[in-house]
Amino acid sequence: MPRPQDYATHRRYFPLYHFVVLPALVVNFVWSVRHAMGSPDAWNIWTAVMAFVLVLFALAARVMALAVQNRVIRLEMRLRFGALLPPALAARAAGLSTRQVVALRFAGDAELPPLVERCLAGEFAAPKDIKLAIRDWQPDWLRA
Repeated sequence: MPRPQDYATHRRYFPLYHFVVLPALVVNFVWSVRHAMGSPDAWNIWTAVMAFVLVLFALAARVMALAVQNRVIRLEMRLRFGALLPPALAARAAGLSTRQVVALRFAGDAELPPLVERCLAGEFAAPKDIKLAIRDWQPDWLRA
């Protein structure tokens, strides 16, 4: 069984991306820029430009993966809202931001309705505040 998850331990790192690919691409970019500055010919400048494009590519891939995951979380939470919230509250929950819905996914079924009410009342300034208010933390081990 995986270790317990709570606010302090819910952040997830994908080691291959966060600790290998992205750092290697950033180091390659810095090295390429330094090399291009020391010997500014067309090839070295092009190499630096392409190194920068590779960093952007890696960042774009991450952003796209998280965007798709957020869409799946919104769909999952819409189903939970329909099953757990009174119809009027479920209809109002459609007005929650994606960031609020993503934060609410950690809430247990029993505490989800009051947390949705509090979100709609504007009680939480940031998703972090929602997560800190959760008492029955439901882990999400599949987050990308």
